[in-house]
Amino acid sequence: MLEESFAEVYTKFKLHFYQEIFSRFQNREATLTAVETFCMEIILALKEPTINEFASFVHISSPNAAYKVNSLIQKGYVEKVRSAQDRREYHLRPTRKYMEYYNISASYLNEVIDRVKARFTPEETRQLDRMLQMVNEELMPEVKLK
Repeated sequence: MLEESFAEVYTKFKLHFYQEIFSRFQNREATLTAVETFCMEIILALKEPTINEFASFVHISSPNAAYKVNSLIQKGYVEKVRSAQDRREYHLRPTRKYMEYYNISASYLNEVIDRVKARFTPEETRQLDRMLQMVNEELMPEVKLK
């Protein structure tokens, strides 16, 4: 039961995002390929990684990662920002253009969270939050984020 419930919630979040993206194809607003969308979500989640950190996370070569990143730069979805600590190093930062694209997903998440808060008591909401934090911090060690 838990497996099905968790899978259905995860699937609904993904499908809502896909619905919104496909509706934008009709208006020619969506210019990211599926792989580029995945790359951008990873870059955002890694919180301004270097190209090498991105490449290492997705298990691809640095030249392959650089090729993908350059395509995203050309489309205006990511920018390279020089590191303050090591001036030879650059970090990947999603641009405002991407953040507007990404907010399709984030706004739905906020909508669902508002519904959770309206449906459940504050204590139930805190308990759900604690459980999700445990899943994130303890039960998913394979995915390491900064």
